[in-house]
Amino acid sequence: MIYKVAAFYQFAALPDYRELREPLRAFCAGLALRGSVLLAQEGLNGTIAGAPDAIDAFTHELAHGDLFGGRLNNLELKFSTAAAMPFGRLKVRLKKEIVTLGDEAADPTRQVGTYVDAAEWNALISAPDTLVLDTRNAFEVVMGTFEGAVDPEIRSFGQFKDFAAERLDPAKHRKIAMFCTGGIRCEKASAHLLARGFAEVYHLKGGILKYLEEVPEAQSRWRGECFVFDERVALGDGLREFGSRERDKDAARDE
Repeated sequence: MIYKVAAFYQFAALPDYRELREPLRAFCAGLALRGSVLLAQEGLNGTIAGAPDAIDAFTHELAHGDLFGGRLNNLELKFSTAAAMPFGRLKVRLKKEIVTLGDEAADPTRQVGTYVDAAEWNALISAPDTLVLDTRNAFEVVMGTFEGAVDPEIRSFGQFKDFAAERLDPAKHRKIAMFCTGGIRCEKASAHLLARGFAEVYHLKGGILKYLEEVPEAQSRWRGECFVFDERVALGDGLREFGSRERDKDAARDE
């Protein structure tokens, strides 16, 4: 059996997120889905896997069903496949943030940077006046990144604000382009930089996964593998699976 994998997130006001946990868990369990979903007042974030028709039913419920009542009308959603079930169980957890930064001023439901589609990304990062930032942790960057990208050398995304305070200057860094695995970390990072007075901030819509899915390998400026937060470990061009191997479990807790 080939499993279908859905990676998804959306920043959206969910003041009732605590009450949503059990109905969402029950719905996933009824479809025999496995994976991890985070719920917070600022939205949801997760990756799940299951039979193709079950994943389709799940994503339809998120976007169009009664559970969220139309609040997830701008869901960032990416599909891939796995030769074996990439998750051991189902987890639906409540969090203060769906991706932890610890900056109350960074509110993606109010303002974010400019989204850049995968097809336009190469031109943006090739411009000499663009500072390209990888917002992922150091373990992920070692496995693969875009040509010319700056590695913040952080162990977790929560340290990004310290990197920005110490090494970025709104007067000097006028044009910043950021990326991450699926788009969620760079989207929140863009809100943080805008709140700090950076004027021109861009982020890769759909993240590295969307880029690898849509940009032909011959035109790709990605080098290496893209770490993913499940037992597949890493994906490459066309979202092909590299296969399992030993890895640092502590590095897989950010997204």
